[in-house]
Amino acid sequence: MRLADLSESSGVSLATIKYYLREGLLPPGRLINTTQAEYDESHLRRLRLVRAMIQVGRIPVATVREVLAHVDDDSLGLTLRLGAALRTLPHPTEPTLAADEDQPTAAARKLADDLFTRLGWSAPCEVGDLSPAHRALVAALATLGRLGYPLSADDLLPYARYMEQAAVYDLDRMEVLPTPQEQAEYAVAAAVLFEPVLLNLRRLAQAEQSGRRYGL
Repeated sequence: MRLADLSESSGVSLATIKYYLREGLLPPGRLINTTQAEYDESHLRRLRLVRAMIQVGRIPVATVREVLAHVDDDSLGLTLRLGAALRTLPHPTEPTLAADEDQPTAAARKLADDLFTRLGWSAPCEVGDLSPAHRALVAALATLGRLGYPLSADDLLPYARYMEQAAVYDLDRMEVLPTPQEQAEYAVAAAVLFEPVLLNLRRLAQAEQSGRRYGL
């Protein structure tokens, strides 16, 4: 398709598409002459991902470019490609952990490590504070402890098992896609667009269960 067709199919203006091309968020089309290029379904798919990241995720252009560089890095195996792309996404509760930990933070870190050991999860232990999700988990557990709502590994284990099942289902869905690049794009899109779906399903399920148990 030509650039005008890409704009019509995506609903994105020509000016915005040209900006994305200049910024390296969209790969160049295949030149068919000195002034025209041709685009295909991969450009349409990438354009939709870029719009989701910028409009829904409110992710800065520079960060989008960095995420997509990891998505397109075929020198990496799929696990490293996915990990690099997802770690680059802004975390909604990104904390800054102090160099000198207080007691609640140290206890939360030990709790997280104990939980991962019981689950048999090696990756979180290996990555540790390099992972925004790991840092956010430790910070959240520490905050709960400070406020008088401490959790144990026994408390967290059932939730973690449910998340493990969800992760298996996520990867099963991702593996239907034919290329590692498309799989990485799907993982990024799911992180931006689908995680709010899961959060709100949980809250709606709580409301339903509360009504069943306690009435209105």
